[in-house]
Amino acid sequence: MGASEKFEAPQGGCHMCLAIPGKILEIGPETPNLALVDVVGMRRKVDLALLADDLPVPGDWVLIHVGFAMSKISQEDALDQLHTLEMLGETEAAAQEVRGYGLEEVEDKQAP
Repeated sequence: MGASEKFEAPQGGCHMCLAIPGKILEIGPETPNLALVDVVGMRRKVDLALLADDLPVPGDWVLIHVGFAMSKISQEDALDQLHTLEMLGETEAAAQEVRGYGLEEVEDKQAP
C-alpha cells in the first residue's frame, strides 16, 4: 500500500477471531475427543482432538478457537484473559464467537 493510499476496513468494521478460555466440565466416555465446556458462561461442545497427546480432564482450562481446544492453560491465565476481554469491552464479541462454533450447542445456562 503506497503512502497516498488510504486503508479502508471491510464493510461492517474489522473483525478478529478470538481464542477464548473455557473450563472443561465433562468428557463423554463414548466421545473422548468431545468435551462439554463452559465458555464465557455458555456451555458448548468443544473438539479436543488437537490435544490428543495430553487430553484435558474435567476442571482443566483450555484455550479455544473456532470450536477446537488449542492448548491447555492455567486457571490463572484463563481468568486473566477473561478479565482482559472484559476490560476491553470484548465479552460480547467472545460470546458471538462461541455461538458460531458450529458444533452441537447445549442449552445456554450458567455453569455451577
